[in-house]
Amino acid sequence: MIEIAGHEGEQDVTVGVAARDLPGALPVLPLRETVPLPDSLTPLAVGQERSVQLINDVLAGDRMLVMVASRTPELEAPGPDDLYEVGVVGQVARMLKVPDGTLRILVQGQQRVRIESWERETPYLVGRISEMPDVLEESPQLTALTRNVQETFNTIVEEVPYLPEELQLAVSNIEDPAALTHLITGSLRLKTEEKQELLEEIDVAKRLRRLVEVLARELEVISIGSEIQSQVQSELDKNQREYVLRQQMDAIRKELGEFDESAAEAGQLRERLDAIALPEEVRTQAMRELGRLESLPPQAAEHGVIRTYLEWISELPWDTRTQDDLDLHHAREILDEDHYDIEQVKDRILEFLAVRRLVGAEAQHPAGSILCFVGPPGVGKTSLGRSIARALGRKFERISAGGVRDESEIRGHRRTYIGAMPGTIIRALRDAGSNNPLFMIDEIDKMGSDWRGDPSSAMLEVLDPEQNATFRDHYLDVPFDLSHVMFITTANTLDTIPGPLRDRMEVIQLAGYTEDEKLQIAKRYLVPRQIERNGLKKSWIAISDAALRAVISDYTREAGVRNLEREIGTICRKVARTIAEQADAHGKVNGKVKKVSVGEARARELLGRQRYFSETQRRTRVPGVATGLAWTPVGGDVLFVEWRAMEGSGKLVITGQLGDVMRESAQAALSHVRGRREEVAPDLAADWFATHDLHVHVPAGAIPKDGPSAGITMATGLVSLLTGRPVREDVAMTGEITLTGQVLPIGGLKEKALAAQRYGIKIVVAPLRNEADTEEIAEHLRKQLDFRFVGELDEVLAVALEPAKKRA
Repeated sequence: MIEIAGHEGEQDVTVGVAARDLPGALPVLPLRETVPLPDSLTPLAVGQERSVQLINDVLAGDRMLVMVASRTPELEAPGPDDLYEVGVVGQVARMLKVPDGTLRILVQGQQRVRIESWERETPYLVGRISEMPDVLEESPQLTALTRNVQETFNTIVEEVPYLPEELQLAVSNIEDPAALTHLITGSLRLKTEEKQELLEEIDVAKRLRRLVEVLARELEVISIGSEIQSQVQSELDKNQREYVLRQQMDAIRKELGEFDESAAEAGQLRERLDAIALPEEVRTQAMRELGRLESLPPQAAEHGVIRTYLEWISELPWDTRTQDDLDLHHAREILDEDHYDIEQVKDRILEFLAVRRLVGAEAQHPAGSILCFVGPPGVGKTSLGRSIARALGRKFERISAGGVRDESEIRGHRRTYIGAMPGTIIRALRDAGSNNPLFMIDEIDKMGSDWRGDPSSAMLEVLDPEQNATFRDHYLDVPFDLSHVMFITTANTLDTIPGPLRDRMEVIQLAGYTEDEKLQIAKRYLVPRQIERNGLKKSWIAISDAALRAVISDYTREAGVRNLEREIGTICRKVARTIAEQADAHGKVNGKVKKVSVGEARARELLGRQRYFSETQRRTRVPGVATGLAWTPVGGDVLFVEWRAMEGSGKLVITGQLGDVMRESAQAALSHVRGRREEVAPDLAADWFATHDLHVHVPAGAIPKDGPSAGITMATGLVSLLTGRPVREDVAMTGEITLTGQVLPIGGLKEKALAAQRYGIKIVVAPLRNEADTEEIAEHLRKQLDFRFVGELDEVLAVALEPAKKRA
C-alpha cells in the first residue's frame, strides 16, 4: 500500500494505491507522448475538454483509467485508429485544478494492457482491455543481460547531467529484470516509437536485449558528444590562453612605453581579418604579415608597408557577393527602358541570363561570356553596360583602358617599390564591395605599350575565363577569384586590339543609328534628360519632330547621338535663359510660365546657321565625279572621287593623302578601263591615254584614307570622265575592283548604308557576295534604300551613269 496525500480543490484526500483485479472496460486517456510505464509515478497535464470530463468522472469512481500514446501527436482529438493498442492502466493519485481550467494529475502506473475493442467514443473514449503479463524465464543469459544493462546505464548516468546519481543506487538494488527495464526506459530520453516498442515486448529477455542495443547507441552518442565538447573546450582554452598572453604582453609593453600604437593597430587588423572568410592561402599569408607587424616598432620602415598591405587584404570582398536577378522579363524591361533598338545586344544579354538561370547562379560563367561592344562613339556602349548591371542587380564599375601603357596599371606594383599599390582590377573590386560586379573596361582598343610593359598582355589573364579564377596581383601576391566577375569591354575598332586578346572576347558590333532611330532616341531619352539637366519642366518647353529632324540632318552628322544631345542641350539652355530672365532675385519664377514651342524655324534660330549640306547633287553634276561609301572607326561616311584629264604624256597623279592600298586601287581601275577603251569609250582616240595626264583626287586631304573598297568608285568616275556621262546624284557605291573588272566583297556594309541614308542617297551599289550582309541592316532602312548587288563593273556603270545624250 502506497499512501499519497492529495489536494483537490479545497479538500485533502488520501488515496490508497495497490494492485487489484482489472475491470473489463476502462476510460482511455490519449497522450501526445510516451505513456507512463508500469510501477512509475508520473505527473500529467490535462487540457482537452473531453479529457477533463474523463478525469472528473474517474475521480468520482475507482480512479482507474488506461493511458495510451498517440501515433500522431499533432492531432488535437485522436480517435481509436490514431492510438497504439498497448497501454498502461493507471490510478489517479492526486489532482490539482489550475485557474485556466486545465488539470494537473499524478498517475500511478500499474499493469500493461491491450485494448481489444472500443465500447464508445463519446463523451470520451472507453475501451475493453486485457492484461499482458511479462514472460520471465530465469537463466544465466538473463542474469548476464541484467548485469550488462545495469553497468551500461550506470556509465551513462556518470556522463549525462540530466540523470541524478541516485539512479545508480536504485538500478543496482533492483533484482526484478522487468522492473529494471521499466525504470531505465522511463529515465532515458528516447523516441516515443522506441519506448512503445519496449512496452509492447512481453518477453523480458528480448526486452533486455533490445535495451542493451539502445543503451549502447546512447553511450556512443554520449561519447561522440563528449569528444566534440572536449575539442571545443580545447580550442576555447587555446584562444583564451592566447588572449591572456596578449593582454599580458600589452600590459608589459604599456608599462615599458613600447609599441603601444603597433599593438593596437595589429589587434584591430586581426579582428577585421578574423571576421572575413579568407581562402586558406590568403589567411596564411595575412597571419604571417600580421606577426611581422606585431614585432615591429611604428618607427620601422616596413611598418607602414605591412599595415597598408593588411588593410588592402581586409577591405577586399573575399566572401561578399550580390544575388543575380535572373528574371528575363524584368531584364528585358530595363534594357528597353534605357535603350532603343539594338536588338542583337539585348538578345545576347537575355541569352546570358537564361544560361545562368539554367545552370544555377553559383556556377562558373560559361566560356564566351566576356563581351566586347565595338562601334562608333555615341552609340551607347558604356550606358548599355550600366543597364546590364542594373538588370542583373550587380554593382557597376568602369575601368578606362585608354592611354594605359604600363602593365602595372593592370597588375599592380610589387611592394618593394615606394608608393606601391594594387592595379585597377583590385582597386575596382574594393570600390565595388562585392566579388561579382560588372566591370566595363572602356576603350580597350586604345591601350598602348612601351618599355614599361604591355598592358594588353596583362589583360590576357584577366579576360580569360579559364585563368582568371587565380588572378594574382603583383601587390597582393595572393590569388583572387575573378571568375564571378562579368567583364564587358568597349572599342571603336578591332584593328588595334591584339589577336590573342580579341580571341578571348565575344565581339558584338554596334553600328550607327538611322535618322528615324535618332528621332525616337531623342524623343524618348535625350530631350527629357536635357530638360531635367537644364532646370526646365516639361510644361515649359516642347520640341517638335520637325525641329528634331532639322537638328539631325542639318546640325549633326554622326553615327551616334552625342552631338545630337549636345545640340538639344543648346536649345534647352537658350530657352532656360529666356525663362530665367523672368525670375525674381531669389531665382523663383513668378506667375505661370508660358510654354515655349520649338518648331523647325525656332530651332534654326536658336542654333544659328546650318552646318551640314547635301553635296552629292552639286558635286556629281560634273562628269568625272563619283560618290563612294567608306567605313571609319567613328561610323560610315561618304567620299567623293574626282578625275581630271590634261594634255600630257600619260602620267597618273594621285592626291588626297591616300594609302598604298587605295593608290593601287586607282591604278587597277585605270588599267582595266584603259584595256577596255573601245567598249567603254568607243569615241575616244586610240592614243588618248598616251597624250593625256590623269589626276585623281579624294577631297578632305587632311584625313588619311586607305582600303580597297573605293575601287569601283574610282573606275566609275574615270568612265564618267571619258564618256562625259555624269554619275547619278542619288547613287553611291562600294566594292573592290580587279584588273578583269570583277567586283569583290567588302566589309562594313551596315555602317556604309547608314551613311548613305544620312546623305540622302537612294541607291546603294554593293558587291554581289555582300547580299547576305543586308540581314544585319534594320528592315526599315532596307526599305528606304535600293540595294543593287553587282558582280562586274559593267553592271555598276549601267546603274550609276546617266544615260548618254543623243546626238543631234
